[in-house]
Amino acid sequence: MPLVPPRISRRHALRALVAVLVVLGALVWWLRPFGEPELKGELVFSTGVSTGVYHRYGQLLRSELARDMPETDVRLETSEGSQQNLQRVADGQADFTVATADAVAKYRLDGKPGAERLRGCARLYDDYVQLVVPAGSPVQSARDLRGKRVAVGQDGSGVRLISDRLLTAAKLDPQRDITPVSIGIDTMPAELQAGRIDAFFWSGGLPTNAVRELSERFDIRLVQLGDLVEQLQGSGSPARYYRAAVMPQDAYGRARNTSSVATLAVPNLLVTREDTGARLTEQFTRTVILSRDRIGHEVHAAQLVDLRTAIYTDPLALHEGAMRYYRSVKP
Repeated sequence: MPLVPPRISRRHALRALVAVLVVLGALVWWLRPFGEPELKGELVFSTGVSTGVYHRYGQLLRSELARDMPETDVRLETSEGSQQNLQRVADGQADFTVATADAVAKYRLDGKPGAERLRGCARLYDDYVQLVVPAGSPVQSARDLRGKRVAVGQDGSGVRLISDRLLTAAKLDPQRDITPVSIGIDTMPAELQAGRIDAFFWSGGLPTNAVRELSERFDIRLVQLGDLVEQLQGSGSPARYYRAAVMPQDAYGRARNTSSVATLAVPNLLVTREDTGARLTEQFTRTVILSRDRIGHEVHAAQLVDLRTAIYTDPLALHEGAMRYYRSVKP
C-alpha cells in the first residue's frame, strides 16, 4: 500500500515560511559586514590648526587608512579646535574628529544642535595644558597674568574653554583682567617672540612641535598650573574631566625650566556620529589602535593610545562599529 504524505495545513506552511525568512534575515545581517559597500568613497576628518598635534596626527593617520582602506579617500580639514570639530561632525560636515572630553561634555550640556547624535570611537591620548611665557617673565602662576596680553585660543578651540576656566579659577575675569588675544598655536609662538603678547595658553600632546620649535629659537619657560587643579575639579562637569599631571623638565629640552612642571591634563576622544556606517567605523577604529606605534614615532603622544582604556569614551556612548571592533579583540 503506497505511503501518502501527510497533508500540511496552510497555517503550518505559513509558519514554516516565516521561520525560513527569519533565519535568512539573520544570516544576511551577520554577513552584512563582509559585503556592505561602506569602505568606498570619501570621508572627512576634521583636525585642528595646521601646526598642532591634531593635524599632524590626522596626516599620519590618513596614510595608515590609505593602506587599510584603499578605496576610501580621506580628506583632512583644518579647524580652530575641539569646539568647531564637534560642530562639524554633529551637522554632517565631517565624519570623524578628535576633541577633548571637557569640550564634548560642554557641547552636550549646552544642548548644541546634533549633540545627541555624537558617538565615541576611542579614547586617545591626553592633552597637557601649557602656559608659555618668555624665560625672563615675572609670571609664576596664572594669577600673575592680571593686566597681561594673553593668547587664549580661537573661539572654536578647546584651549579657549580651558583658558577661560583657569583664569576664572585664578580669580581673574577672562575679558576684563587680561587683554585676551584670540589666536591659535599657528601664530602664538611668533607673537610671543615678537613681544606682541606676554603669554599664551596651549592644550596639546607632549611635545607640541610649535612650542618645541619656539624653544629652539627663543628662551621660554612653562608656568605651573597645578595650584588650580583641585578648584577646577570641584567645579563639576565638564571640568571633572581634568586631572592633575606633570610635564617632565625635558618635555621641551631648551625651555628654561629647572624642574618638572605641575599642570592639568584632559583626555582626547575620537568622535563620530551615530549614523556613520558600522563597518566603516569598525575599520577606522581598528586602524587607529593598530597604528599607534608607527604614528607614535612622529607624534609621541600617540604612543599613549591603549586598547585597555580606548573603550572609555565618557561622556559619549561607543559607536556600534567601534564596539564591534573591541569585541573582536577581547581576549
